[in-house]
Amino acid sequence: MANILDVLETVSAMGNELTPQEVSLLKSLNRPEKIQHFLDEQVAYNKEVTCRSPRRVLRDRVAHCAEGAFLAAAALRANGNAPIIIDLITVRDDDHLLTVFQEDGRWGAIGKSNYAGLRYREPVYRTLRELVMSYYEHYYNLDGEKTLRGYSRPVNLTRFDSIHWMTTEEDLWPICEYLCTISHARLLTPRRERQRQFVDQRLFNSGLLGSI
Repeated sequence: MANILDVLETVSAMGNELTPQEVSLLKSLNRPEKIQHFLDEQVAYNKEVTCRSPRRVLRDRVAHCAEGAFLAAAALRANGNAPIIIDLITVRDDDHLLTVFQEDGRWGAIGKSNYAGLRYREPVYRTLRELVMSYYEHYYNLDGEKTLRGYSRPVNLTRFDSIHWMTTEEDLWPICEYLCTISHARLLTPRRERQRQFVDQRLFNSGLLGSI
């Protein structure tokens, strides 16, 4: 549960940033699974090279993984929770941003992705590493190669309040650039990293279900 002082500070900060209509919509997404459903059903996948703020995503109703993570983080914040993201890094593939949260001491995640297996995770994982490893088998490129290699430490987006990350009309490249500078934990041993692993055709096909 969020500390009451933190909640009041969050409400005050958001009141200075977002419109009442935006706050109302975000507050209605008061469970992680509701946020995921909104991203899946109300927000189209964005293939453009942009980095929209939550305000722009709500207006345009398009998002890729980073933009979806920022929106999910804003929704968590609107409901008194920390807006935390992590960065998943890969080889021969695109990286992926997730919004992470905790319930009863367990980690879960919210994600926007063109791949079916890279989205929501229930809060059942004891550590972030356990959570991230649940994505390993589902994280592959168009050659079918498993590409996930590491993850960043959690980043609280309140550190970017000075650039008005929830509402700015500018692209949020400073956040992406910051994620490139912080340390990432490796998931695999060096020997395993050198051995290219591939998914079978059924998993490959199922992961692309509904992709564009």
